[in-house]
Amino acid sequence: MSNLKIYLDKDIDLNIIKTKKIAVIGFGSQGYGQGLNLVDSGCDVVFGLRENGASAQKAKDYGLRVMSIEDAVKYADIVQILIPDEVQAKVYAESIEPNLREGQYLMFSHGFNIHYGFIKPKENVNVIMVAPKAPGHTVRSEYVAKKGVPSLIAVEKDFSGDSKEVALSYASAIGSGRTGIIETSFREETETDLFGEQAVLCGGCDFLIKKAFETLVEAGYSPYMAYFEVCHELKLIVDLIYQGGIEDMHYSVSNNAEYGDYTRGKLIIDDSVKARMKDVLTQIQNGNYAREFMSEMNSGGNHFKELRTKSQEHQIEKIGSEIRSLFMWNKSDRLIDKAKN
Repeated sequence: MSNLKIYLDKDIDLNIIKTKKIAVIGFGSQGYGQGLNLVDSGCDVVFGLRENGASAQKAKDYGLRVMSIEDAVKYADIVQILIPDEVQAKVYAESIEPNLREGQYLMFSHGFNIHYGFIKPKENVNVIMVAPKAPGHTVRSEYVAKKGVPSLIAVEKDFSGDSKEVALSYASAIGSGRTGIIETSFREETETDLFGEQAVLCGGCDFLIKKAFETLVEAGYSPYMAYFEVCHELKLIVDLIYQGGIEDMHYSVSNNAEYGDYTRGKLIIDDSVKARMKDVLTQIQNGNYAREFMSEMNSGGNHFKELRTKSQEHQIEKIGSEIRSLFMWNKSDRLIDKAKN
């Protein structure tokens, strides 16, 4: 029997969040998704953005209320910080902290800056987290479809005594109460999130796809066939796992594919990979990764930009772009329009 507590809309007082003024700081993926959902749920929302910036114009194009970050913090009861991790500490020190007042709720959707101490809030404010387990564009699209994505909540500092209830109400307002909300800690969310991204979701998946693509192309196979087999079809497999676990995936694929999974998968992902995963986790736990990331970004991010360019120039990106432009499956219902969100 599981002792995991799942909070749903029926367990939550949505009216709590409707009595609070909310400042959403940022209008990137999460600011867009969470912010529009809050507005549609009847919340009092302003967007704290750099004046005359591209994000401010995008928000205004949606008819949203935009203020300077400083004025938004002064206006609000809840300050939800949804700008990139690497700039949060600087913006907090310059524009947010000087304007905080006693009893406000400082909110995050990732525990990075609090857990590693880059932001150290005053003692007289609440520090909470609502972390949707999906990109902001999906947070929005699922809400519009009358569904929602699960969220994690956490309370780091409960100055006012009702921080958990406020976090739950906020999570409900962005649609997470439709699917489920669970409670965690800033430490657990941060360390597991970073590990998941690096070992599987982004780093592991990215490099597995590219190395498999290279193996087929170098063996003389068409790069178009390689793309379909190791990249395009991945979504089909992940969708099966997402809905029914690995068992459902095995049920759906052929016996040939299932047997190949059991007998060849372990040749690719063996105990040496697990050992390296443990090393990655250790660097997350001891703060080495966080310090490396912040040092890189604070020094101008040149190495980061080089890595991004190298990835963008990989052959699989050129082949994939060509394929996606020719086939119909990718021409409607796109979640991302960079000019708008």
